[in-house]
Amino acid sequence: MNHRDTPADVADPTGPGLKGRTALQLRDALAAGQVSAVEVTRHFLGVAERRDPELGAFISLDPEAALRRAEELDQRFADAGATGSLHGLPLAFKDLVDVAGMRTTFGSRVMAQAPAATEDDPLAAALHAAGAVSTGKTTVPEFGLPCHSENLISAPARNPLDPARTAGGSTGGGAAAVAAGMLPFTPGNDGGGSVRIPAAACGLVGLKPGRGTVPTDQQDDSVRNLSVSGPLARNAADAALLYDAMLGGPGSEGRSLPRALEAAPGHLRIGYSTASPFSPDLDITLARPAVDALTAAAAALGRDGHEVVEADLSYAPGYHRDFRTVWTSALTRVPLPGGAEPLLGPLSAYFLELARGYSEDHLATSVGRLTEWAADARRQLAAHDVVLTPVLAFAPPEIGTFTALPPADDYELQCRFTPYTSMVNVMGLPAISVPVLRDADGFSWSVQAIGRPGTEGPLLALAARMEQLLAG
Repeated sequence: MNHRDTPADVADPTGPGLKGRTALQLRDALAAGQVSAVEVTRHFLGVAERRDPELGAFISLDPEAALRRAEELDQRFADAGATGSLHGLPLAFKDLVDVAGMRTTFGSRVMAQAPAATEDDPLAAALHAAGAVSTGKTTVPEFGLPCHSENLISAPARNPLDPARTAGGSTGGGAAAVAAGMLPFTPGNDGGGSVRIPAAACGLVGLKPGRGTVPTDQQDDSVRNLSVSGPLARNAADAALLYDAMLGGPGSEGRSLPRALEAAPGHLRIGYSTASPFSPDLDITLARPAVDALTAAAAALGRDGHEVVEADLSYAPGYHRDFRTVWTSALTRVPLPGGAEPLLGPLSAYFLELARGYSEDHLATSVGRLTEWAADARRQLAAHDVVLTPVLAFAPPEIGTFTALPPADDYELQCRFTPYTSMVNVMGLPAISVPVLRDADGFSWSVQAIGRPGTEGPLLALAARMEQLLAG
């Protein structure tokens, strides 16, 4: 495949009348009875059958279960109309999320032979209630910890823009599936950038909601509660459609646009910055296209009438040390069976060794310092309605680049690759990754727009506006 192709080019759909349709267009066609859930599901399964062997987007596909579900939805449609806002739309959950009838492996040899789940995770239950069709489980790194999607039990998730390179992580399989046309969109979860990183790597829109915003997420307001659920899609409107369903409530039935896009951003004071909290502990060096994308986005928004200024951000020291402590400590909360350690991959084993070495006082001190860091960082960002940063410091590395390194060096390279994402999880703020430009090699470069609490809708609307401004 030519890595200069765009996601739209490589979708290669086969279904009659389905080529190039967005998720929003598919929703409308399904709701109008112009196409059936079985037809749509067969189409995306067909693309996956052709493209997945090259890209490794799925740990497992379940065509039979997906088509049974689609047939049930078609029968319900005949009897009573559309089931919900996602009626008949295929998606796939990361292999960190339980889906009834499917095995959850966490990308780990430890869980590779686990029995199939007997019930849906709350997020899966909510999206199935909205009418979605699950086609399989997407590829993740072990326990979702790294920012790539390579593990020891399945093929790595490869980037459709260049299959030699990573699709990012930990929602890398989902991003590869959407970018290659195997899915119209996909839900992900983001504990340090796991939605925004693969979205940027594959040229997609990826929304990280604020802490506690999605009802099925953990609601603890703590820097230890880093992970939230968010959508990845090929454009902002499709991301908003999926995000509406994640929120629950009345959804978007009968609406020309998703509810989340109704919150117009208005006139904004926008700051832009390349300051990273990992400096000076790590050498953060940005590739030229990362800077060009930030400059282009800021200039476009300035021409659109927003007040755009360079943000004066100065992060307190110690972030790299304290984030690593809090991040790796999460592994001690994973219910590993006895004798599991020899089955762990090198990075997970390293993280577990670190985590088991923390005393309660050490962990509490790191949590306290990180909490103070987050409060100070939020205070600085609050001088602006939105703060723009790069997402990735350099182009997605080739498959095997991270895993070939000793674990400590592997983790350090991940931090240098993604120096702006985890800080938003620590602050608990919403943020969105938006594609801005393609470089001469065909790689996509994005910016991250960080908003104030509760501004997920305006961020989606801002992303939609940026799509218009940058279309030329």
